[in-house]
Amino acid sequence: MKTMRQMRIAMTGATGFVGAETLEQALEAGHHVTALTRRAQPPRARLKWVPGSLEDGAALDTLVRDADVVVHIAGVVNAPDRDGFEAGNARGTIAVIDAMRKRGIRRLIHVSSLAAREPDLSDYGWSKELAERHVKASALDWTIVRPPAIYGPGDREMLELFRMAKRGFMMLPPGGRLSVVHVGDLSRLLLNLSGDREFSHIHVYEIDDGVPGGWDHKEFGAAIGRAVGRPSVRTIATPEWLLSIAAHMDRTIRGKNAKLTPDRVDYFCHPDWVSASTLHVPRHLWMPEIATPDGLKATATAYREKGWL
Repeated sequence: MKTMRQMRIAMTGATGFVGAETLEQALEAGHHVTALTRRAQPPRARLKWVPGSLEDGAALDTLVRDADVVVHIAGVVNAPDRDGFEAGNARGTIAVIDAMRKRGIRRLIHVSSLAAREPDLSDYGWSKELAERHVKASALDWTIVRPPAIYGPGDREMLELFRMAKRGFMMLPPGGRLSVVHVGDLSRLLLNLSGDREFSHIHVYEIDDGVPGGWDHKEFGAAIGRAVGRPSVRTIATPEWLLSIAAHMDRTIRGKNAKLTPDRVDYFCHPDWVSASTLHVPRHLWMPEIATPDGLKATATAYREKGWL
């Protein structure tokens, strides 16, 4: 692929898991980034932090001013109720769109989720699908990316699976298949799309790690087991009713820090979270580079170095 020109990128969610990796890659590539943050951040070359949030119109105005492209990564994956998901995912997206319109900024890369395909399964999926509708109706030069399950160093959403695998067993949803992608590959795609002015406008893309048909839950559990040094990890297909009980227990014990929530149970138990091959990114724009077995092993190593595993 030809060398990407320098860009002025406005970014939401830059302090999160996906955003932090995308920010690193953007700065390494020589781009200038303006990023939204709720907390003070250390200064860096070619990076301007804008204090504020998606609810702060003045901050968003400063964020998008003079940008070539806005990469909207911020969102919520866990909220106490539907209104919380709508505020973080749908209304936050509207606020970004409004700020772009006021400044005359046209190019928007919007990070959605495969959950948007099934809005009736969860409040999270409903809110992501609603956000997509706002993007499509915006009249901006938009591209929507629907990642599947994202893993990599720094991720805490999949950390629990690695911890279970280390103990020698994994409780997984009943039958079904899923796609996955490494955060490094996803971030590289977001930057490639940001610099593309010909092939990616007004498209919805679903991505994966290049494994045709995705992963069976048991296969993926075994792959995590090998990554943590437990090749004989036992995978347990957990019925939906038991996952529901576990979700209520997790919410009771860990409160807002719970990873398995009632809203996620139906989502987890859905049998098809495989990225659609008909919505794949054109190969000249992007292809996954990180093989999942290698990526999982590197993730496990990073978890150990952080003392998480």
